[in-house]
Amino acid sequence: MKTGIYITSIERRTGRSVVALGVLKLLLSKVSKVGYFRPIINDYPQGEKDYHIDRMLSYFNLEMEYKEAYGFTMSQVVKYKNRGQEARLIDQIIAKYKEIESRFDVVLVEGSDFAGKGVAFEFDLNVEVAKNLSIPTILVSSAQGKDIKDAVSNLDLAVKTYAERDVRVQAVFMNRVEGNDCVVMKEEMEKVIPPETAIGIIPEIQKLSSPTIREIHEIIGGEILLGESFLYKQADKFEVGAMQLRNFLDRVEENSLIITPGDRSDIILGALQANASVNYPNISGILLTGGIAPEKQILKLIEGLPNVVPIILVEDVTFVAANKIGNVKPKIRSGDTRKIELSISAFEEYVDTEFLIEKFKNFSTNVMTPRMFQYNLMTKAKSSKKHIVLPEGTDERILLAAVQLVEQNVVDITLLGKEDEILAKAAKIGVKIEEGIKIIDPVKSELYEDYWKTYYELRKHKNILEDMAQDALLDVSFFGTMMVYKGHADGMVSGAAHTTAHTIIPALQFIKTRPGVNTVSSIFFMCLDDHVSVFGDCAVNVSPDADQLAEIAVSSAESAKAFGIDPKVALLSYSSGTSGRGKEVEKVKEATQKAMALCPDLKIEGPIQYDAAVDPIVGKSKMPDSKVAGQANVLIFPDLNTGNNTYKAVQRETGALAIGPMLQGLKKPVNDLSRGCTVDDIFNTVVITAIQAQMQIEE
Repeated sequence: MKTGIYITSIERRTGRSVVALGVLKLLLSKVSKVGYFRPIINDYPQGEKDYHIDRMLSYFNLEMEYKEAYGFTMSQVVKYKNRGQEARLIDQIIAKYKEIESRFDVVLVEGSDFAGKGVAFEFDLNVEVAKNLSIPTILVSSAQGKDIKDAVSNLDLAVKTYAERDVRVQAVFMNRVEGNDCVVMKEEMEKVIPPETAIGIIPEIQKLSSPTIREIHEIIGGEILLGESFLYKQADKFEVGAMQLRNFLDRVEENSLIITPGDRSDIILGALQANASVNYPNISGILLTGGIAPEKQILKLIEGLPNVVPIILVEDVTFVAANKIGNVKPKIRSGDTRKIELSISAFEEYVDTEFLIEKFKNFSTNVMTPRMFQYNLMTKAKSSKKHIVLPEGTDERILLAAVQLVEQNVVDITLLGKEDEILAKAAKIGVKIEEGIKIIDPVKSELYEDYWKTYYELRKHKNILEDMAQDALLDVSFFGTMMVYKGHADGMVSGAAHTTAHTIIPALQFIKTRPGVNTVSSIFFMCLDDHVSVFGDCAVNVSPDADQLAEIAVSSAESAKAFGIDPKVALLSYSSGTSGRGKEVEKVKEATQKAMALCPDLKIEGPIQYDAAVDPIVGKSKMPDSKVAGQANVLIFPDLNTGNNTYKAVQRETGALAIGPMLQGLKKPVNDLSRGCTVDDIFNTVVITAIQAQMQIEE
């Protein structure tokens, strides 16, 4: 089992720690190396640690450092949100998780605490993290203070919300259920929770829901007069000692914390004597209020007693102290071995652990979010760093993207242009040209003579003269393409300030197409909310014939496969199957047959309408026997007019991230940008160009 497991609450105080401790212990019984990660933690004063992380690392002796085990504090998250950089936040959470995942067999991921005021914000944040990590998800809710129907309704709504966001919940836990309600609670949950989702019921366990004297002291403060070694004791109840001793003693219950003014020596001594007597319950401690310490003689008497419970002196009056104690929320901390072991024991007692493990083992998902896809691209690009030339070195967007790429150690960059102009533009926009970015001015370059002579030799049969070759190689697109041809760069990205023809023509003239390829075409990776589709050709071929369309389909399928997408190819038309007639339909039908002949093992369908290609219900209705209909992820458009408009419509209307265009069919990678491209577009296109360069070497 190589995966992660995401455990998160749907609200405050669900008792999630019981589930997290139980699951981690369960995982350690099945695999040897388990990691732990919290994407978001609360803000803590300097020197304090997140108690969840501290507890897990210390108790289970996990091979991790504290700082490795979390992504961001909540205040950092808020800053990202206020700057509109939520996507960057998710990117970094994915990267941190993946780094841990690479070192362990399984990683337990634990969601945020819902400790702040923005409960709805935290809920959405946890859904987004679960979706982008794409690992089995467990939701934990609490029945405390709710009737059964309300508790079940809350959990049902949460499961449906996760499902709507393409997160399939593998298990749900209803925690803190009254013992007598457990059977009814499970029956009610089974009515609404999907049958494939595991259900766990954990009853209220008093020993886990009661604070320790240490926790009470941390909240209320005060001076510990005696009994510091017994601060681990739990206070299941608290009793105010304000009446006469004979009446008070009858009210003392097991593990009570006694609250009384410091001058009530009778209550203090009576409570301690009751604790020592077999005829009365044990008490957990005594809180003295009003800032009044017992008299010296009384303290001397108490000090001589064996095993004195904690006695704490506070300035608060009794009423205020009692209210503060009533609001103390217990936690399971790293040193509280008793609570940790009790939590694990409760989990093992009430949960079908073997069934839960099977749920994790059988988990699979087709969800691929834009952030996940980009992370995978970045990881691939970094695995064998390439050198990319960017001819438009004075374009602000190019400069910003280049600096980001080098800072993140994705590629090495060469910018073409006049050095003084590039440096001046960089200074103007506030970026610094760092190591890893080289600037070449074609006019002054020592490579210039070799390049124009090479171009002349390659093109003289086309009546190119020497002076024409010299002029051509002063052009940054020709110079950059020649760098790729000569192996001085691994790939080129251009088009931010030039036409598509200006970028592609030099590549067609001397880089040329790969063996067996006659048609250079393009694809876009369309990163939709929960999956990635490939659209082709949306940028190069205006009106491809059947042979070209077949070749575009096969090339697009090969590109999809190279980028981790199992290709299911749909050749699109205005009719599906044999339902329509016309010249354009016949072209697509012929192209489909030729593509099948070129690549017999390829899953391919055409002609087929867009809705039948991507919608499972429509696909089954229109083409019930097709292996592609309803699940196509490589969509081939019949002409540039249809393809270009469709990709832009999908991008604008759905908010999809369009990465590309990526040219396919050339011997070495050269890619074209839109003149309206953003910095992110440039960044992503350079990344896929670097990956193409890696694939050229592999071939």
